[in-house]
Amino acid sequence: MPTIVAAAESKVQVDGTPVDGVRAIDYRTQQARTSVYALGSTERIGVVAGARSVEGRLRVASTSDALNQLAVDQSFALVAEFQHGATKLTVSFEECFLTESGFALAVGEFGEAVYSFTATRVTETVTQG
Repeated sequence: MPTIVAAAESKVQVDGTPVDGVRAIDYRTQQARTSVYALGSTERIGVVAGARSVEGRLRVASTSDALNQLAVDQSFALVAEFQHGATKLTVSFEECFLTESGFALAVGEFGEAVYSFTATRVTETVTQG
């Protein structure tokens, strides 16, 4: 059964400081894999895992003081707590670094900042309250 979460009940923190105005967060992990073949065979007999990378993006209404104050070479921890009722999904990004930031403002809209980051690892924990 899927874990359903609601944006209105969720929150994001950078080094323990709440980030106000979060509009969206998305992330992906990639794991390099190499096939292993037996000598004299064309069939794969296994897979070896290689480097793993984590990339994410955080969209914030206006801007975020917590993220704007980070130095280019300063690492940080980002924790997103997604919740719906008694179910909570905590996603923790460790040893993060900002890779890009941008800002956009359109007619009839509000300003939105986008912060891109990389992380050494990400862990997901589901708890039932």
